[in-house]
Amino acid sequence: MKPINVGLLGIGTVGGGTFTVLKRNAEEITRRAGRPILITRVADKNLELAGKVTGGACQLTDDAFAVVNDPEIDIVVELIGGYGIARELVLRAIDNGKHVVTANKALLATHGNEIFAAAQKKGVMVAFEAAVAGGIPIIKALREGLTANRIEWIAGIINGTTNFILSEMRDKGLPFATVLKEAQRLGYAEADPTFDVEGIDAAHKLTIMSAIAFGNSMSFDKAHIEGISKLEAADIKYAEQLGYRIKLLGITKRTSEGVELRVHPTLIPAKRLIANVEGAMNAVLVKGDAVGPTLYYGKGAGAEPTASSIIADLVDVTRMHTADPEHRVPHLAFQPDAMVDLPILPLSEVITSYYLRLRVEDKPGVLADITRILADQQISIDAMIQREPDEGEEQTDIIMLTHKTREKNVDAAITRIEALAVVKGKLTRLRLEELL
Repeated sequence: MKPINVGLLGIGTVGGGTFTVLKRNAEEITRRAGRPILITRVADKNLELAGKVTGGACQLTDDAFAVVNDPEIDIVVELIGGYGIARELVLRAIDNGKHVVTANKALLATHGNEIFAAAQKKGVMVAFEAAVAGGIPIIKALREGLTANRIEWIAGIINGTTNFILSEMRDKGLPFATVLKEAQRLGYAEADPTFDVEGIDAAHKLTIMSAIAFGNSMSFDKAHIEGISKLEAADIKYAEQLGYRIKLLGITKRTSEGVELRVHPTLIPAKRLIANVEGAMNAVLVKGDAVGPTLYYGKGAGAEPTASSIIADLVDVTRMHTADPEHRVPHLAFQPDAMVDLPILPLSEVITSYYLRLRVEDKPGVLADITRILADQQISIDAMIQREPDEGEEQTDIIMLTHKTREKNVDAAITRIEALAVVKGKLTRLRLEELL
């Protein structure tokens, strides 16, 4: 049978891994897809590198538009990244009637609504398993494996860089800045780590999963995004003492008032499986009404893990290449005319539990003043640690865990607590999820 011709845009780490795995497992992939899948053209600015990786096995160019405009190309694999030229290339490929496979979570989270509408109009597929959690097939699980379920919530460790940093901070008791430098030295963190450590990368991935889970439009601009750069080693230590671990979680929940879409450091009970995901690994916990909680774990980045997902998409597109567009799996799980615009809840309306740490003068009545303010805001305390002050010190830490309450109630309580003369500096507030 006639091979499927693939045009590869970008042959860096992931592109090179894709080329290598596709070549190495060609026979098995052909048996699964029903026809050979061949990378016949590669576009990359570094033609010398492209030549070394491909070994002269395909046409090379430094003009990506030459690939998306080539009538012989059936599928375009976009691995350039970013929002600008990648968007132009993907839309041009779609307009030319080509299917697209991409690992570009930033592009889909910000321009996905436009891209999927264009693909629907032209009757082509846009596949993006590699855009979320690398080699973990979470998109297929959400879109197909769990299709019988009403998805209730998703909570994911979906950024390996931040998980590595948090693991090191917990194991070694080191501050964030020190561990970040080590992560950069080892290659886990970029020279500019902002997208990772400030939660932006995780929010891109969460936006995509949320849209698939709830049939909602992409709403990245409405997500609450909070990273780990301000997290202190002391809070990781106190969380451990209380039986919790801190992870940067992407959380999306369906509530009667709308959809929660938030990324932030989160306390999780240490006995939960996801709390024990360490190093640069990823894990996604999905709760469906029929199946209950399900956990997906694996490598969230790297050349071959990501290539695994890209090639799985190539096989899917090849299988469905000649199928009637009406009978393909919808891009976002729900039929295009059944998508909805559910409101994204502002953080002030989110209901969860909280970890509060404050520095206070060691005087009688301090705790009573604080608990009175919490009671005024209908906030009840679940657990508490009050440290004995170090010898010669007149200040100490109070750490409290609350029962569930609304974020705006906590905001109001913090404002009043910080105004007390006996409270020194800013109160630290982290959110807590039981994930049951």
